[in-house]
Amino acid sequence: MLDYRIAPSILSADFARLGEEVDAVLEAGADMVHFDVMDNHYVPNLTIGPMVCEALRNWGVEAPIDVHLMVSPVDGLIESFARAGASWITFHPEASAHPDRSLQLVRDLGCKSGLVFNPGTPLHWLEYLAEKVDMILIMSVNPGFGGQQFIPSALRKIEEARRLIDDSGLSIRLEVDGGIKVDNIAAVARAGADTFVAGSAIFGSGDYASTITAMRRELAGSYAED
Repeated sequence: MLDYRIAPSILSADFARLGEEVDAVLEAGADMVHFDVMDNHYVPNLTIGPMVCEALRNWGVEAPIDVHLMVSPVDGLIESFARAGASWITFHPEASAHPDRSLQLVRDLGCKSGLVFNPGTPLHWLEYLAEKVDMILIMSVNPGFGGQQFIPSALRKIEEARRLIDDSGLSIRLEVDGGIKVDNIAAVARAGADTFVAGSAIFGSGDYASTITAMRRELAGSYAED
């Protein structure tokens, strides 16, 4: 059985009381905290920077912080987020002039490294970069905004990524971000994912513990069906 992890995206949290929101979602059973970092350049939106990561660490958050960089260029923010307390840093390979160098930079700074693949981005980058990757993140929406609907064709890409991971023999997590909800998380797990980003489905639910518990119930059921 895969080691399933749920990573709520703070993009959907109440930023007026962000520390309390993160505490609440972790107490409700979340495993990681997901940051959606957008620069209004690589994607058409502007969100948060490393000061928010540092603030949460200073607030007392000890859980892994999973930083998804939707920015170009990437190296400067890799360094800033690593210093601010990030645990995982993922980026889009086409947003880096030298993805191999950027992956190595993440690791040199003491973080876990990862590549992110948009719905229209092929996985061929992994042919040369997999040995420096700790996480593959499959986008099941086009990046830039929260609250979008899951793109069904992402399931095929998740399956392909799972085959690549299994064939490589490497220890690589397979994360999915975009439109993850209680009613589709089992299908995403059956396709091969082990890490699930959910923003509005959790923070918009009104009962974080109930929603996360329901997601775990669906994940357990997906394993039983296998």
